[in-house]
Amino acid sequence: MTRRPARPRVVVKADLLPAVSLLSLIGIAGIPLGWVWSLLAPPERVRVFDGGQLVPLQLESWHRFDGLAVFALIGMAAGVVTGVAVWMLRERRGPVIMIAAVLGGLLAAWLGTQMGVAFANGAYAVTTTPAVGDVIERAPRLESMSVLVAQPLATALVYGVLAGWNGREDLGRRLG
Repeated sequence: MTRRPARPRVVVKADLLPAVSLLSLIGIAGIPLGWVWSLLAPPERVRVFDGGQLVPLQLESWHRFDGLAVFALIGMAAGVVTGVAVWMLRERRGPVIMIAAVLGGLLAAWLGTQMGVAFANGAYAVTTTPAVGDVIERAPRLESMSVLVAQPLATALVYGVLAGWNGREDLGRRLG
């Protein structure tokens, strides 16, 4: 009777410290993602009316969506790169590292929204009091936090596809 090789088990304890390090590294990557967003997202041109009321010019209110779309696309691209890069860590492949990468992507997306808005506010700061009738550029902003799911979703999708495509029970962890 032929004996089947033992099924590989999930390594948790050995992968825990690398997973925390990976989560932190991916999370910190949210700062440059926010900076890139602040450069790419278009400002909204508004006209100043009585009482400091700001009214968007015609078709300028669409830039609110543009800011969301640009952030989502940057997040998805970062998620794809993250998923592939984490998969290349051959000795650490598995669910612990995947969960760390997804949570790191969520942290990066949140940090990117906070820092990106801060960078944009600094770039489009109004230095003088505008007069009634002036047209000024309002900094891009993110009005929906639904963009937070783009990066972790792309990371999980890419990592999952690569794991499914692998076909080895141990995901190729052992090099021999």
